[in-house]
Amino acid sequence: MSPRHLEPRRRPEEGASAVEYALLVAAIAAVVLAVVLGLASIVRDAFQNTTNCVTGGASGVSCQTTPAP
Repeated sequence: MSPRHLEPRRRPEEGASAVEYALLVAAIAAVVLAVVLGLASIVRDAFQNTTNCVTGGASGVSCQTTPAP
């Protein structure tokens, strides 16, 4: 038998700790950042093509208009 004061104390594991929440927030932020960076070039190209069509400087860009319904 070992003395009671030498036994390791155990904490109840009933919920997520602040560290776990911080890791979760960091993971979500990384996913959001990856999506934003991935879409940035697509959005930039769309705006550039629109600008070229409006200003008449379309070089090899299809500037077809869709009829309104």
